[in-house]
Order: sequence, then C-alpha cells, then structure tokens
Amino acid sequence: MPLLLVSIVRFVDESFPGFVECEFIDAFKQKHTLIDKVPIFSEQVFWSDSSYPQSGNAGCEILGRFREERGRELLRIKIARPWAMETVDGETQFIVNTSQVSEDPSS
Repeated sequence: MPLLLVSIVRFVDESFPGFVECEFIDAFKQKHTLIDKVPIFSEQVFWSDSSYPQSGNAGCEILGRFREERGRELLRIKIARPWAMETVDGETQFIVNTSQVSEDPSS
C-alpha cells in the first residue's frame, strides 16, 4: 500500500489506543490536518508524554500521476482507503509531490 508521509505533531486523546494529530503540506503549500488512532500512523507507541513531532505515514491510494507546467512530478492521492480517513475539514483527495509518498511496502 502506498504511504503518505506525515508529521505527528501532538497527542490529542488518551482513549485507547491513543489519538494523535498529524499534518502534511500538499503540492500547493496548503497544510492539512488528520486526527486518528496512533496505530493508523505509526507502529511506534506514542502517548501524551512522548516528544513531538514524530514521523508517521497514512495509507493512501494513488489515483494518478502527472507532470505540471513547471516540471514537477505530482500525484493525485486519496486517503479514504484503507482506513476511511479524512482531514479535519472533510477532505480525502490531494495533489502531493511524488517525494511525499512511499510506494515501498517495507517502509
């Protein structure tokens, strides 16, 4: 599964298994915020006393690849699968730089 690289910026809820807030910046420099369970973003254990930010990732689906006018290679992705995720604003589709998505299943 492709993985969108995110920054885990803070712990938000101690309900099991713990919830964190994550951020990423899309190809157009717009910040997006995700809040979900810790295991959705990392195999590491984070809690309210952990240090932040931490690296994480979110499963995504690649809908398309293209090169924009300035030559940047970009991806259109969707985060609604596999975990029914959306941003705090209800968004599920984004344009990101290819470097923001890892397609290596071992990562």
